[in-house]
Amino acid sequence: MTKRALPPVVARMWGRDTGSRHGPRPSLDLARIIDAAIGIADREGLAGVRMSSVAAQVGMATMSLYRYVGSKDELLTVMADAATPEPPTLDGRPWRVYLAAWTQANRDFLVDRPWLLSLAHHTPPTGPRTLRWLDRALTALAPTELDLGQRINIASTLTGYATTQATLSHSMITAAAATATATTSAAGDGSITGLADYGDILDQVLDPEDYPELTAAVRSHAFGTAEKWIDDADFTFGLDLLLDGIETLITRRG
Repeated sequence: MTKRALPPVVARMWGRDTGSRHGPRPSLDLARIIDAAIGIADREGLAGVRMSSVAAQVGMATMSLYRYVGSKDELLTVMADAATPEPPTLDGRPWRVYLAAWTQANRDFLVDRPWLLSLAHHTPPTGPRTLRWLDRALTALAPTELDLGQRINIASTLTGYATTQATLSHSMITAAAATATATTSAAGDGSITGLADYGDILDQVLDPEDYPELTAAVRSHAFGTAEKWIDDADFTFGLDLLLDGIETLITRRG
């Protein structure tokens, strides 16, 4: 059976030379272009990443950039993989210990580079780094009785949890920063705690008769007082629920 040709963007990420042998090596030029694009995204967000701005950053005409990156979508796909760090090493850790570290590391790099959140569902993982994250999760679960399909679903679920938590964290950090700026301008006091502000807002708008349990949660400070939307205790609580479910599945299979 004849295999379909690799999409150009996938071939580029894996260093497969599908073009002419003449001229500079595309992979070397691609690395320089991607570094420039990531630098722009880190400074300005994805809104600043345009073919023209990246070309200017590397001293290249915009049309010349298309020789190495076929479109902006291709550029974003390669950026997402290149900006992803290496996954945690297994180091012989049990699957639960490793997946806890794996999920937290996944959340942390998304918080550090929030522009990656916009690309989380841009394309399924096809690059060497994003696929290495998937491979390590599957490897950690290999000693269990779970089949490969179940292990892939587990990795996808944990990735979704990390992405959701990173999104919430970034949203609250952004909102707190905006509120701090407004407060500083109005009252000269920029001390803001994200969750405290959120709880204060809810306390003012919730009707105890319509939202009885949520009102009780707010008034008992169940949302916490951390400066971030998701602190380590909140994150670990949700993660433990997922890992407990995985452990139950493994036990049932065993």
